[in-house]
Amino acid sequence: MVKVYEKFPDTQVLTTKGPIDFYKDIFGKGKWLFLFAHPGDFTPVCTTEFVEFAKTYKEFENLGVQLVGLSVDSVYSHIAWLSDIKERYGIEVPFPVIADPDKKLSRMLDLVYEGTGQTVRGVFIVDPEGTIRFIAQYPLEAGRNISEMLRITKAVIVAYKAKVATPVNWEPGKEVVLGAPSTLDEAEMRMKLPNAKAWYLVFKKYDELPSSQRV
Repeated sequence: MVKVYEKFPDTQVLTTKGPIDFYKDIFGKGKWLFLFAHPGDFTPVCTTEFVEFAKTYKEFENLGVQLVGLSVDSVYSHIAWLSDIKERYGIEVPFPVIADPDKKLSRMLDLVYEGTGQTVRGVFIVDPEGTIRFIAQYPLEAGRNISEMLRITKAVIVAYKAKVATPVNWEPGKEVVLGAPSTLDEAEMRMKLPNAKAWYLVFKKYDELPSSQRV
């Protein structure tokens, strides 16, 4: 079972855009990975999600994030489903979708409920070094909130770049917080900073971060 802060599996996959080697084609190019798994093609909730992910694809791309879909359907099923989405909704899905009919990658990512063989909705955000920064699972019956998917992506990118943390309900532009101090001297120094609320809680204005560390 993979966990946050562990390395993403080093493997190659077949997608609707051709083969992908994660460490060569995504991380090797300095990109983040946003991988989202869906239970199956030609299903109602998954269709609504794909339409919305396609609409926000450019926003992910502008963050340096490669959006990638995944299910245990074949590449031929993916092609037929994406063509149907384009025909019915006028939406062209621009990102690759992984075909995983043998469930190899899905099992690596702990997405398969072995009692029935059904896969859940999984989300993995991975930094350019191949380290997993976020994992979430959603039930079959509940679609994901794409605005929240963008928000958490921006949060982990800022935290990664600026070596800070993001507080509750954080949005880009809002204050960030410094990580907890690890020594007594550091704790005492923190209390002298202007935005210190406590030795363990120090805020920092977003616009004080270098532009390269913002989103």
